Amino acid sequence: MTEPALQTRALMDAEAHCRARGLQLTPIRRRVLEILLEEGRALGAYEILDRLRAEGQKSQPPVAYRALDFLMRHGFVHRVETLNAFVACSHGGTGHAPAFLICRTCRRVIETPTETRGGTLEQAAAGAGFSIESAVREAEGLCADCRRAAA
Repeated sequence: MTEPALQTRALMDAEAHCRARGLQLTPIRRRVLEILLEEGRALGAYEILDRLRAEGQKSQPPVAYRALDFLMRHGFVHRVETLNAFVACSHGGTGHAPAFLICRTCRRVIETPTETRGGTLEQAAAGAGFSIESAVREAEGLCADCRRAAA
């Protein structure tokens, strides 16, 4: 679970971002972001949809997917390919290239920054005459809590 102060800050940042750009953080978009922040872990679209249904919100899959698409486009949420799930951005905004560390035991996802320009992957691509448009940086292993529990 994300700390309440961090949840509040992330929501305030999202609202400010949208206000500054004339975007609408609709109630459903806001609620999807709140759910991801409250959980503090990656959730699949159908898990989010189940939460929305339980709260009496619209329950059709396109509702969740449209909200997630908006939140991803504006850097509030990331898709974790390995888990086919979504996680609230812990660094805020677009323009960064995160890597995700995924615990194979508890499925916790830790977002960590990576080099955005001039990193090893980008250098290798440039050397091959390749232009990277998107890259997935994910690693599976054990988080500190699961390592301690296993010891």
